[in-house]
Amino acid sequence: MRDGDHVAKAEGFVAIRDIHPKAETHLIVLPERHVDSFREVAEFRPEEAKRMLEFVADTAREVGLSDYRVLVNVGQGAGQTIFHLHWHVLGGRVTEMPA
Repeated sequence: MRDGDHVAKAEGFVAIRDIHPKAETHLIVLPERHVDSFREVAEFRPEEAKRMLEFVADTAREVGLSDYRVLVNVGQGAGQTIFHLHWHVLGGRVTEMPA
């Protein structure tokens, strides 16, 4: 991930543009601390998990999206290739589903 691709940042979370976009707008939202996948989401305290979801929604709004998809691949069989929890935010025309 390149430094110049950052879209938004909040305490503990960052949003970047996907370097291989699958939609007109394709963002990756991730926590700064390492968690392998959504399976381990319970490692976040409830208030931290809430802030993470609010950051996903706030970031979509800040880049001008009102209609969008939020996708999480969980495990290699589901297409997860980066083993650090992250959310795909897809807006506009989707060309293919992200792996």
